[in-house]
Formats: sequence, C-alpha cells, structure tokens
Amino acid sequence: MAELASPENFQKAADHLSAHDPILAEVIKNAPLPAFVPHKNYYQELVESIISQQLSVKAAATILKRFRKLFSESFPTPEDILSVDIEAMRGAGLSRQKASYIQDLATRVLEGSIQFTHLDALSNQEIIDELTKIKGVGVWTVHMFLLFCMGRLDVLPTGDLGIKNGMRKLYDMPEKPTPEDMEIVASNNHWHPYESVASWYMWHSLDNAPVLEVIG
Repeated sequence: MAELASPENFQKAADHLSAHDPILAEVIKNAPLPAFVPHKNYYQELVESIISQQLSVKAAATILKRFRKLFSESFPTPEDILSVDIEAMRGAGLSRQKASYIQDLATRVLEGSIQFTHLDALSNQEIIDELTKIKGVGVWTVHMFLLFCMGRLDVLPTGDLGIKNGMRKLYDMPEKPTPEDMEIVASNNHWHPYESVASWYMWHSLDNAPVLEVIG
C-alpha cells in the first residue's frame, strides 16, 4: 500500500526531495514539514469542496456556516440536502449552479453510483475517473481531495495556479508551465513518489494555499 501523510513520511519525503532536487532543497531547508492530516470524511469533503470553489478562504467559511445552519447541528446527510430546495441554499450564499452540484452529489450517493468505502483501494487515476462523474467536480478538485483528504503523497496538481507560479519562479521558466512542463520538472528532479510534498513546498515558496485556476 502506498505511503500516506504522516510526520514520519513527510520527513522521508523531505529527505528524498532534498537529495534529488537542489533547487527544492533550498526551499525545504528554510521551511517546516507539511502538516496536513488525512481523514475519512469523504462525502463531507466533497460537499465542502464544491461550496468553496472560486472563493477566498474567508468567503467559503462564511457560506459554509450559513449552509450548515439550514440543517441540524451535524453535517447534512444526502437525504437532508435533497429535502431542502435550491432557493434555500441560494439564500445561504450558494450559486444556483453549486446548489445543483451538491444535490447531484447527494442523489448519486443515495443511488449508489458514487460510493466511498472502496476509494482507499483505488489508484489516483481511478479515483479521478470516478469522482469527476459528479457534476461540478473536476480534476483539480479531486487532486486536492487526494492530497489533503486522503493524504496521498504522490499527487501533482497540474491545474493549480500556485504550483505553476512557484515552479516558474524557482526553476526560472520563461512562461507559466503547462501540465506537460510540470510533469517534466517532476520527473527530471525525481519527485516521485512524493509529488504531493514537492507541491506543498511549491505553495510554501510563494506563501500560498492551493489556488483554483478553473472550475473544479
């Protein structure tokens, strides 16, 4: 089974990256270890990810709080979500489109076309293929899900603007790198099997959180 996020594995990753990538080694030397903690609340993570798309952290937190107030104190189940109409969710600050995406996710969970119990056994690509069937969930969202929720250590979010900007700056690239360029940098500098940790250091080099470039 692939290694998952943990203090011990973060240290192993930092040592591996420092030994193979002299540019990233300078960032690692002056940075703390990553500190994200994987969890199993997959359904909740996806609902919150849809709500947060294209919003600042502060705005997303405000809307999520209003959204949760539509329900009981616990996080709403798929049944709860389908019991509230779109206009009520719009009143909490969600766009009509995001409200429909959340309802689509709830419907798929209840129908069984989207399940979470088997995700841990799937490859990154298999999880991307499965979760992008949900309306409003694109590859970037699943990359963030794999990295910060599931704690997968070998994820390269090629759609993330922060990583692109960090890579362009650190590796002195004339233009913002394409996904293919990013994969070449990762390969040439032996980021595998710790691409997630290398990505985290890209964000840290700019003092940035993940940045959504396109929907999903």
